[in-house]
Amino acid sequence: MNRPSAHLNSPIMRRRSPLLPLSLIFFFFVSVGAATDSEFRICAYNVQKFDSEKAADYRVMHTLMKIVARCDICLLQDVRDPSGSAIKTLVSSLDRYEDDNFKAVSSKSLGTSDADLQKYVFIYRTKKVSVVDQYQYQNKDFFVRGPFVVRFKSKKTAIKDFILVPLHSEPSRAAQEIDRLVDVFEDVSKKWNNTNVMFLGDFHAGCAYVTRHSKKSIRLFSGSKFSWLIGDRLDTTVSDETSCAYDRIVVHGKSFVKAIVPYSAKVFNVAKEFKITRSKVLQVSDHLPVEVRLKSSAPFLQATPLLILLSVSVIVSSFLSAL
Repeated sequence: MNRPSAHLNSPIMRRRSPLLPLSLIFFFFVSVGAATDSEFRICAYNVQKFDSEKAADYRVMHTLMKIVARCDICLLQDVRDPSGSAIKTLVSSLDRYEDDNFKAVSSKSLGTSDADLQKYVFIYRTKKVSVVDQYQYQNKDFFVRGPFVVRFKSKKTAIKDFILVPLHSEPSRAAQEIDRLVDVFEDVSKKWNNTNVMFLGDFHAGCAYVTRHSKKSIRLFSGSKFSWLIGDRLDTTVSDETSCAYDRIVVHGKSFVKAIVPYSAKVFNVAKEFKITRSKVLQVSDHLPVEVRLKSSAPFLQATPLLILLSVSVIVSSFLSAL
């Protein structure tokens, strides 16, 4: 009778194969990466007279790039860039800074005065979202700078097809212009047969411009189907001398609300988060960005934090048993 080879009973051969722990480690890192990739952030930022002069300032651009790079879609307002060169510089800088591919879609210069013509600009990550259509709201009696409405699609988000409606209101007409956003909603939802609409931007929806009394006549406030994600008590300004919720995010309908990550709507405190002085933030703007996150399209990715904990537990157990 042939005896088993002695080397088969050696301590080395009795140890578990390291392939199982290594595969679990791989799964762990994939899960961590998926958790990061699952976030989809929409932002709105009044960049306060962003022009070629600001685009030529390295310090301003560095801070602005860091702000915009956090977002998958970022609405910029108060862009004074008739030729488009400042935005082109920003987008190309973002591509290098993030090693990613960004694009911009922009309105024409809007306003009633040559000295105050502004653009709405959406900058977005092409690997996560695409532009389906765009539309310039035309009624000049309602707005000084009519909303430049853009329809987006994304496979990464729980809500695949949605419309963003920006507004940088004229301060003296803030209440009336916010109210007229309901007319814009009725127009674009009918045009594209889509009621997944988000309104965002510097509405001047606070302090002396929009009072508690004036809210009663604003349909966007009183309408039960509109949810205000940035509350009245938040401060979207940089200066200590003001505490006003000028910049807002509002969504229409239950389906859009369900697609929002709970409690993700917030004001991004640039000075605190980037650990820079308030004076440096003011070089970019006297406003702070507002943002909200959309849920991932994949239930697997939404469960990732739990999977990570389970993965760590199994990895530790596997290594201990292999000793």
